[in-house]
Amino acid sequence: MEKMEFCQSCGMPLNEESYGTEKDGSVNKDYCVYCYKEGEFTSNPTMEGMVEICVPFMVKGGMGEAEARKLMQETLPTLKRWKK
Repeated sequence: MEKMEFCQSCGMPLNEESYGTEKDGSVNKDYCVYCYKEGEFTSNPTMEGMVEICVPFMVKGGMGEAEARKLMQETLPTLKRWKK
């Protein structure tokens, strides 16, 4: 089974259609297109701000708000963009 890749900024599962891009148009497999486009991050939220951005999408996908918030608060610190 293939290892699932996740955006190292927001935690979204990645696939060929969702990879971010570099300035030259090449694929960046660390980040999704919503977080990283044309070689730059698309926004500069705090980690808590990223939680607030992501939770509504997770709720829309069927997850409870408290569960989504807890998952994001536990996951984001482990991702490349947020590691200190």
